[in-house]
Amino acid sequence: MRTVLILGAGFGGLELASRLSHSLADEVRIVLIDRNDSFTFGFAKLEILFRDVPPERVRVPYADLAHPGVEFRREEVSAIDPRTRRVVTDKSEYEPDILVVALGADYDPAATPGFVEDGYEYYSIEGACRLRDRLATFEGGDVLLAILSVPFKCPPAPYEGAMLLYEKLFERHIDARLHMISPMDSPIPVSADTSAALVEALNNRGIEYSPGRRVYALDPSRHVAVTRTGDLPYDLFIGIPKHRVPAVVEASGLTEGGTDGWIAVDPHTLETPYPGVYALGDCADAPVPRAGVFAEDAAHTVAAGITATVRGSDWSERYRGRGVCHIEFGDGLVGKVDADFLSGPAPVAPFSAPSKELAREKAAAAAARLDRWFPGSNRRI
Repeated sequence: MRTVLILGAGFGGLELASRLSHSLADEVRIVLIDRNDSFTFGFAKLEILFRDVPPERVRVPYADLAHPGVEFRREEVSAIDPRTRRVVTDKSEYEPDILVVALGADYDPAATPGFVEDGYEYYSIEGACRLRDRLATFEGGDVLLAILSVPFKCPPAPYEGAMLLYEKLFERHIDARLHMISPMDSPIPVSADTSAALVEALNNRGIEYSPGRRVYALDPSRHVAVTRTGDLPYDLFIGIPKHRVPAVVEASGLTEGGTDGWIAVDPHTLETPYPGVYALGDCADAPVPRAGVFAEDAAHTVAAGITATVRGSDWSERYRGRGVCHIEFGDGLVGKVDADFLSGPAPVAPFSAPSKELAREKAAAAAARLDRWFPGSNRRI
């Protein structure tokens, strides 16, 4: 029986494991490895930060995984040799027939000088808790929210954070001036309608927006952000930290040939240059944004490829880069962008205006994923 080793149990790893269990449970051994003991949706950090949801309520234990043919192991990956598909962890060694790297992206706050000392982030659970505690004592002033590097996970998330922060401060009658800064020329370049809706939402709330501007450093002694066009003072700085591949991936050589240090893959199949080795999700250099929904779609393609390999059949499916992103606009309203990057001659991403109905759709989509990835767990976020 062949072994499929999946490194990383996020959107991509969980979707792939569940699909392979459904199609190949009696034909392959599936080992799923992650250093964490539980799964957390990205949007759950907003629940912690703005809705006082305890972190333990948004974690779904991997112990709840119950797929036939799937073994979950909580281990830290310490070495990957893509040439031999040999993987070393803190507890074991593996030489699978098929290796899938889905280890996501790590954050590098130190890449922006001064950010570790004087900045806050909400892309990690720890960061969301720390910022939540800071907001509890915040009495007002200038708030800078900045995207510090591109690419980054979930392109709408910085704008969701700005709108929900405005809502929270408004409810507390805090006098604050919010300023959103991005090195990108628009919030969602692939969708002019989504970008226009987000910019309008920022304007309606009096949130200043500076596209095409980058923060290069913070000066903690003066509480100013350094940009090419001048320093910006702040009383609170919130940043989306630089993203990078995990160090173990960088050391493996998988990033050779990839753009800006990401894993080189065939954009149609997600295969790396090494036989029997795939990469998907945030760590892969696929022509799509870093977001769980695109990792999930990539898992469909990789599952089809593995199935074809195991059964010796033709493989016709190609990665389409499709995903639906729900966007929080505050006041219980959620919008949606339905993106398809690779199916046609050009990407398309129509936008659906914020509504309560789409808020219910977002909740239902999360519940459906939990039912699929953790069958029988009855967990809800």
